[in-house]
Amino acid sequence: MDSESLIFAALAMVAAGGVFYVFVYPYLSGEARAEKRQAAVGSPGGAVSKLIVDKAGDSTARRKQVADSLKEIDHKAKSKKLSLETKISQAGLEWSKSKFMLISAALAFGLGALVFYISGDPLYIVPGVLIGGFGLPNWILSFCKKRRIAKFIKEFPNAVDVIIRGIKAGLPLGDCVRIIAGEASEPVRGEFRQIVEATTLGLSIAEGAERMVERVPVAEANFFSIVINIQQKAGGNLSEALGNLSRVLRDRAKMQMKVKAMSSEAKASAGIIGALPFIVTLLVYLSSPRYIELLWITSTGRMVLAVSGFWMFIGVMSMKKMINFDM
Repeated sequence: MDSESLIFAALAMVAAGGVFYVFVYPYLSGEARAEKRQAAVGSPGGAVSKLIVDKAGDSTARRKQVADSLKEIDHKAKSKKLSLETKISQAGLEWSKSKFMLISAALAFGLGALVFYISGDPLYIVPGVLIGGFGLPNWILSFCKKRRIAKFIKEFPNAVDVIIRGIKAGLPLGDCVRIIAGEASEPVRGEFRQIVEATTLGLSIAEGAERMVERVPVAEANFFSIVINIQQKAGGNLSEALGNLSRVLRDRAKMQMKVKAMSSEAKASAGIIGALPFIVTLLVYLSSPRYIELLWITSTGRMVLAVSGFWMFIGVMSMKKMINFDM
């Protein structure tokens, strides 16, 4: 065989080997199947890629739904203006609007008459009537509201724990709410009873929780309402969400107690400073009554007392603002 034939045979063998490597070897080694699998996985229309895209879309839609729920709840809380009936309900009093007006009028008349009897000056009737008709009734509502809210905050985490244990045991949320409405302490029992009554009228538990926030305007009740609303609209593990809420509520209570302990010294100092003028006045009256009685038997002395009382009030409010902390 001449050299040309050998070269031609070698070239033919190389060409046949190249064709075999390109077209036959991938199928025999499995590379074609692997590439096909990788293409199916990595392509936008692949099964796994489609699953990832679906999960990302669900997560985005869930976050958007949660954000919309939060905006809706916040908008409802800001847009509602408190009425007199709502303020009375927040104080936990079973008064009607007319009864509150009658009590305010009686206080205004009584304090105005008392001030006129003590001073003998008709000019002092006006501030007495204003304080008795507007100041004292609002102070009574504020005092009752703070006392009721303090009791609610103390008992509310226990109610949330009852719901968590009930849900983990397989009970529906409505039954857990009914258990709290029948066995919890006031005012938590009364608030959850109103939620049960709202559900019997056709409202959802989430709507009943929103109404509870109106009667108990605290962050704890608002957190509970947000959790229930988001769970009903977006789904999720309610027991886990309420478990996190319970821990947050108890941590807030611990922080409040810590702040109260740290500010107790400042409050005691403020109380002593605020009581000093009255104590000194009493001691001076006991030792020299004619010296101190000029403050209330003369018009100039009464004016000095009024101005001093005003500045005393400003000082007490300033100290209160300095030693009270919002949580």
